[in-house]
Amino acid sequence: MPTILVIDDNPSVATALDVLFSLHDLHTLRAESPRAGLELLAREAVDLVIQDMNFEADTTSGDEGVALFHQIRARHPDLPVILLTAWTHLESAIDLVKAGAADYLAKPWDDRKLLATVNNLLELGEARRELSQARAGERTRRDALLQGHDLRGLVYADPASEAVLALACQVARSDLPVLVTGPNGAGKERYAEIIHANSAVAGGPFVALNCGALPAELIEAELFGADAGAYTGATKAREGKFEAADGGTLFLDEIGTLPLAGQVKLLRVLETGRFQRLGSNRERSVKVRVVSATNADLPALIAEGRFREDLYYRLNGIELRVPPLAQRPRDILPLARHFLPPGKRLDEDAARALQRHAWPGNVRELRNVMQRAALLARGDVIGAGDLALPAAAEAAAAGGDEPDRASIEAALARNGGVLAQAAADLGLSRQALYRRLDRLGIPRG
Repeated sequence: MPTILVIDDNPSVATALDVLFSLHDLHTLRAESPRAGLELLAREAVDLVIQDMNFEADTTSGDEGVALFHQIRARHPDLPVILLTAWTHLESAIDLVKAGAADYLAKPWDDRKLLATVNNLLELGEARRELSQARAGERTRRDALLQGHDLRGLVYADPASEAVLALACQVARSDLPVLVTGPNGAGKERYAEIIHANSAVAGGPFVALNCGALPAELIEAELFGADAGAYTGATKAREGKFEAADGGTLFLDEIGTLPLAGQVKLLRVLETGRFQRLGSNRERSVKVRVVSATNADLPALIAEGRFREDLYYRLNGIELRVPPLAQRPRDILPLARHFLPPGKRLDEDAARALQRHAWPGNVRELRNVMQRAALLARGDVIGAGDLALPAAAEAAAAGGDEPDRASIEAALARNGGVLAQAAADLGLSRQALYRRLDRLGIPRG
């Protein structure tokens, strides 16, 4: 049952609030003076405070109520405080709302409005606690991943990225082949490197081959090697990627582009660990952990007869799905700052524009945008104009697409009433959010 502390030296006021709250399953504590109220706060768990603005020792100025609020704020910065005020102290109450009070109500108050305000603040407090617990859990998980694994310098902040990273670290110690899927530019190779770095073959080589970057006639030579004279221009024997990766990890990027003839031979190597170089009858043995990646829909390619189903299941011991950057928005600013050279920083308009952009090119696009902006910016501070993003994002950065009341209230609820986090969620600076709250009449506390 939520607990509300009423600090008021008028017994009739305290009793009326006690009766009102008890009818709505709210527990009330009572204090008749600022000192008694502070003592109760020091030893009791309280969810909300309702305090008077003036007490018998200070019946005219309201200074004692102001001092009480500031003491509560200093000792319990996250505790919501509602002010009860006479009209003579209305200006002081408004000033305290600007200083962080949740709301104020003039005496005599409206029961329905008071209950609505109290319930909203209690729900907001619960959401804030849940958010705090979730963030604490995130920090614990991040620390565990960082301390127990080699993350290869991966920069991330979004829970969606954390989930993929945790799975990559979990499967790394197994012998299962891993298929990393996701759009171009999302960072699939980095996850392959993390799998290798945390695997039983971490001390062996990590060899990468982009299957889509070579002509079909050269793919087999790249994979399996070739003896001298195996094809035109092969003047000497060459080692293939499987031999180079022996005792380590072979990363096959864009596996969906591998020609069918190469798929047959790749399947045999995966099943037997044996292969022949082009132009050779000698069988060679290797022990290689295979991680492959694709942005293609392999089941669709199978249905079209362009990819072997048996190879798909051989490669897909476990699938690691890397989401596009747009689906992990909390990664955007940490990555953007990571890509900037030392001494360069983003202003708030630039940060807002980055968060509003759709990032069809994912992390690769973000890296290119930041490198270009760092080169073109005239000073150390990068503004929205330096990013050269599409006009829609620049208009949003200029404040042309302001969120409505529903969007703001939803963002506040998602972020437990923490204004800085809600502002980032909405793609606004804190100052812009403050102005929007004031225009819409939404309390800041």
